Amino acid sequence: MNLWESFLDLLFPPKCPFCRNILDDPRAPVCPECQGKLPWLLGEDALRAVEGTAGCLSPLAYRDGVPEAVRRYKFPGNPSYGKPFGLLMAQCAQDGLAGAVDVVTWTPLSRRRKKKRGFDQAELLARTAAGELGLPARRLLEKEKDNGPQSRLEDEAARRANVQGAYRLTGEDLSGLRVLLVDDVVTTGSTMGECARLLLEGGASEVWGLTLAQARKK
Repeated sequence: MNLWESFLDLLFPPKCPFCRNILDDPRAPVCPECQGKLPWLLGEDALRAVEGTAGCLSPLAYRDGVPEAVRRYKFPGNPSYGKPFGLLMAQCAQDGLAGAVDVVTWTPLSRRRKKKRGFDQAELLARTAAGELGLPARRLLEKEKDNGPQSRLEDEAARRANVQGAYRLTGEDLSGLRVLLVDDVVTTGSTMGECARLLLEGGASEVWGLTLAQARKK
């Protein structure tokens, strides 16, 4: 932590992103109370199948206090949550994927939605996790179609149709790369699956997914 970050912590003490209580240890991603009661996914439970990927890892189930914390992160937007969430995701990746990936990327927002929100939530998670994992974070995908949010669609077929043609590759060389694809939550896996398909078509040898939480397990 540099001097500027220490000064900011004095002015604005870091809070737990789940209960919003001030953290006794500003370096900790969550408070001890939430650490003990959050719906953690451990071992094989942390891994679920997503089409096009070798699997998707998540440290948390999308229930209890997790959905509300994710909503505060995204709507209207609290970018400070990107660091603690990203640290939790990095720990999950370290436990399950040590040495198995070469580069980190993310499922991007459209330019319009990023401008409206002020930040891309998946990009913040990816860059934090990449820094913790000692891996490069690279923008490998762009969202060219400003389709409606997946969260408003319950039907899996509708979600799958909604993301078709929404993304494209940025043109970077992916030959042989093992890619870690980051998003905030995986529900049906439609978005992650579509992005993974493009990465594999672009030359990636393997794609793993990493999210903060899993909304459903197959």
